[in-house]
Order: sequence, then structure tokens, then C-alpha cells
Amino acid sequence: MGKGLRPMIAAQVFEPIAHESVVQAVVDKIETMIVEGVLKGGARLPSEREMAEAFRVSRPKLREALQILETRELVSVRHGDGTYIAELTGRAMSPAMLALYARHGEAFHDFLEYRREQEAFAARLAAQRATPADHERLGGIRAELQAAWEADDREAEQEADFRLHSAIVDASHNTTLIHMMASVFDLTRRGIFYNRDLLRSLDGTGRTLLDQHLEIIDAIEAGDPARSEKAARDHLDFVEQSVHRGRELQRRERRARMRLNSVE
Repeated sequence: MGKGLRPMIAAQVFEPIAHESVVQAVVDKIETMIVEGVLKGGARLPSEREMAEAFRVSRPKLREALQILETRELVSVRHGDGTYIAELTGRAMSPAMLALYARHGEAFHDFLEYRREQEAFAARLAAQRATPADHERLGGIRAELQAAWEADDREAEQEADFRLHSAIVDASHNTTLIHMMASVFDLTRRGIFYNRDLLRSLDGTGRTLLDQHLEIIDAIEAGDPARSEKAARDHLDFVEQSVHRGRELQRRERRARMRLNSVE
């Protein structure tokens, strides 16, 4: 998936409808898929024809269902473009609050503390609940992480990193966790507190980050809750320690540069 492109939902995720009230059945089905995190904010739905065929309903009935969902502000119909799942969770903070956080580095500890607890919990649940499809998804991300590292592709590494953390939360099968963490991951993706290049520069080759990610995947695939939780905690501890170290190095370099420039 190219940078900046919205994810496209495959028609195969929709199943045939068998219900007396066809329109309501379609509405219920799509609403359930939104609650369960199968359909996520910003994702584009298949065409009306594809969805009608997948649900085995007429296109007029499907259109009625989409209209109901639109009035409930769950989907957005963009004429000439398609139908999209609405951005339901929103952002964790307003732009003004984001700017405030960016100016006050002490908030970083709170952000990482929250992520550490939630992601450790998610990893533990994932080890207990992950399905074969979840394992397949994690296996694909493992391959992406390794290929990106070997190719020294920073952008691909970062994208696979984001996908991994999201996949772990999805594999927890806790719908509240899935929706809440989507908002938190938005802060990470936008580099409010730190960026991955800083971590990689401290790591040298990025090998430590790769190994930590692979350990989380391996622990979940082994079905080991305690190991999975520990791997997630260790990873976020490393992130926090590395960012603090990186910022200190930057401060030292800035002071050294000022002294250098002050010498005539």
C-alpha cells in the first residue's frame, strides 16, 4: 500500500444475508463489523455491486442500508469516489493540545506509560486469543519487517512497525482496546513525541528494534501470554530509554555547538 493511500476493504469480508428484514440485516452486519474493528475508520468499502453480490441482496436494498448508516454518521458517501467508514474514534487530542504536548516533553513519559500498559495487555490477550488468520497476518508482517531491514528501507520499516502494533491490538479481540489504541497510534504515526529515525540512529542498524518486534511475534505465535507481555514491555522500555538518551545527546551537541560558535 503506497504512502498516504487509504486502505481498501476486500469484498470477501462480507457474508450472505439471510434475514426477513434485508435492509436492517445489512445495517446490523456492517455495524457489528465496525464495533469489532473489522471495518476501520477511513477504509473504503467495495463498490455497491460487489457488496450486493457478497451479501446476496439487491443493490436498492444495499443502497437503503448505506443511507441508514450515513444518517447515523457511520459511513460517508462521496459521490464519484465511493463509500468510506467514518473516522469514528477521532484523534486523541485537538491540534492545539497536540502542539502543547510537543512543546512539553514531560508529557512523553505519560504517553509511553499508557502505551506500555495497554500494549502489554494486548500482547497477553493476543497470545491467548489470536486466530489462524491473526497468525497469518503477523507472519506477513514479520516477513515485511525482515525484508525492510535487509533492504535498509526506512519508510518500509516504519510502515511495517505501525502495522505490527495495530495487528497485535487487533489480535487481542478486545473491541474497546482496538478503538482506543487506534487514536493513540495516531499520535505515534504523526511523530508527536519522537520519530523512529531517532531510535534507529541510536540503535545503529535498527537490529535491536527488529529483534524486539520478532520476539513479540514469536511469543504470541507460541501462545505464551507471560512472554508476550514481557516482550511488549521490554520493547516500550527500550523506546523510552532510547528517546531520553537521544534527547540528552542532542542537548549536549547543541551546547557544544554553541560553545564552538562562541569561540573566535
